[in-house]
This record gives sequence, structure tokens and C-alpha cells, in this order.
Amino acid sequence: MPLIPDGTRFTLPAEAAWRSSLRVTLEAVLHSWGYAGVQTPALEVFDVLHPQADKSFKLVDRDGSVLALRGEYTTAIGNLVRSAYSSADYPLRLRYSGALWVRTRDAELGRAREYTQVGAELLGVSTPLADAEIVTLALECLDAVGLPRAAVELGHPGFVRAVLSETRLEPDLIEDLRTAIHRKNGPELRALLEVHGVSGRTRDAVMKLIDLYGSADVLLEAEQYALNDAARAALEELRVVAALLPGERFLFDLGIARRLDYYTGVIFQAYTPDFGQPICGGGRYDGAPSPALEPIPAAGFALGLERLMTALGGEPPALPAAHAIALDAATARELRQSGQRVIMAWTTDRATLEKYAATHGIARIVGEEVSA
Repeated sequence: MPLIPDGTRFTLPAEAAWRSSLRVTLEAVLHSWGYAGVQTPALEVFDVLHPQADKSFKLVDRDGSVLALRGEYTTAIGNLVRSAYSSADYPLRLRYSGALWVRTRDAELGRAREYTQVGAELLGVSTPLADAEIVTLALECLDAVGLPRAAVELGHPGFVRAVLSETRLEPDLIEDLRTAIHRKNGPELRALLEVHGVSGRTRDAVMKLIDLYGSADVLLEAEQYALNDAARAALEELRVVAALLPGERFLFDLGIARRLDYYTGVIFQAYTPDFGQPICGGGRYDGAPSPALEPIPAAGFALGLERLMTALGGEPPALPAAHAIALDAATARELRQSGQRVIMAWTTDRATLEKYAATHGIARIVGEEVSA
């Protein structure tokens, strides 16, 4: 019988210290931008309309109601805002940090079923300036943790949706096309279009989605594949937001096709040159997780802490050794007040203490011996 569930892991001291340091650094950046920290319950009321409903760990409460472990933060933050704030408080800048759980082993999460996210949400406004703030803040967070070469890829689900709508196919068939586009699988996409009889300009535009990647010139190229007003409007939104971003740390990927039914505006993913997976992602989502809830305009992003650590090299820095072993409490207190890390002697046997100090790189054994 395994000691811990599949898809979870123990965290040892050096990694735990590194994780804590990264979280403190990220939260300090978010705080400096005016994002206030909040916490949401790890236990939530299960909702079949929740974005992660099919992946949720479900539990039955004492009264028979179904609960779920928190599977993503965006919905949780939305519920917090609906319960504690009013529109008079907008815009709201909130940050979060904590564990998430998913029942299925997702390859995009490194097969983990428990992982940690740090993120930010800008709620109550829907403007290009707000979108640009979120992208810029994400890059500053990556700079702060030691990834100054990170860059973002900007996309817009509205452009993908608008192009796919021209196929006039049923939603389940459009979902097949979306999946092929998201995977950048040209042969699969071409075969699907052929099977479903999509031809002409529409076929060309759909096929082009997987290739519309690069600098600002891509937006000009995309204009000839914008087959309707919605597609043209999405391109214009991208232009406006991109013009507000500092420097040249972004490219365009007009084939980003994840969660088309969720994101409503500009979306982005952050990459580093030597790491093949996105280390950060986010965008605009102005809808609501359920038709029964009031929509809240919002944009946000999240960093997966485990993936961030892998991108940084995967190996935690060595944990610093204690400065000393103290033989008495007064000496230990004095050294700690001066900023030193001190452990207490657990035995009066000097040889045992000296052996432990030598093994663990502790330079000194100090203080007055206390009789057992």
C-alpha cells in the first residue's frame, strides 16, 4: 500500500525553503502593484458547471451534499468577490497563493494531482489598459524570480472562434477542430476539414490558424483570414493591447485555442527559450461560471510553482547549515537575536554533538553545559 496518493509527493526541507522563498518573492511583487492577498476555502460546494467539474475530487458532506476540493482559483475568487464586495469597490486587485487538486493526471501539470499556484486577478474593469497591466505584471514576476529572458505569446480566442464559426459545423465537430489547432497538428486538422466538407476560403483560414505565429507582421497577415467582423474586432483588440506593452518581449500566436468557451479577450502564455512548456498563463474572462451568477469583468494570470521551479533548474539551493549548536537556552536566545540560526543540544554527550556538527556543516558548539 503506498504511503501517499498517486500524483502527490513529499517536499523535503531544501525544496520547502525554496518554494517558500519563491512565494514570498512573487507575493512581494504583487503587493507592490497594489494586489491584496486573499484566501479561499480548500473545500467548495460541487457545481457541475464548474470549469474543473469533470476533474474534481468529490466528497459527500454529513448532510449528503457534494463538496469538491478546490481545482482552480478563478472561480473561487469570483465567488469571494460576489459574497464580499459590490460593484462600488471596483476595480479590485486581488492575489492568491495555495494548493489545488485535480482527480485526473494531466500531462500539462506534469502528471501531478496536487500542485501550487500563485496568481493575481484584476476584477471589475474590462479595458486594454487592464489587459496590458496583467501581462506586464506577469513578466515582472518572472523577472523577480530569475527568468528575465521570459517572453509572452499573445492570442485571442475570439479570432479562433470567429474563424471556426465560418465552418458552420456542429459544436462537437468544432471542438475536434479546436483540439487539433491547439496541438498544432496540421495533418489531423486537414483530415478533419476534408471529412466534414469544409473547403475554399474557410478551409484555408482554419488551416492558417496553426501558422499565424510571430511578430506584429502576423496581425497584418491575419487580416486576409479574418472572415467576419468578430475576427477583425479580435485582431484590433490585440493591436491595442500590444501597443501598451513595454519593450519587445512578446510575440503573437493566433492559434492559441485553449478554453475557447471560457476566455473572452486577449490571452497569453509565458515561455523561456530553454523550457518547452508555458510557465505562466492568463487572460481576460468577462463571463460567469454559471448562468445563475452575475458576470464580473476580469483578467488574471497564474504561475504554477512546481513548473516554475523546473524552469529555474529543478534543483533547490542547498539549505544553509545552522550557525551553531547551543548548549543552553540563554546562549541560543542571544545568538538568534543577532540573526543566527541555532539549534539546541539534545544530549550532554559532547562526542555525539561534535559528530553531528561535522556531518551537518555546523561550525560551533557554544554555551554552558547543562546537566541532564
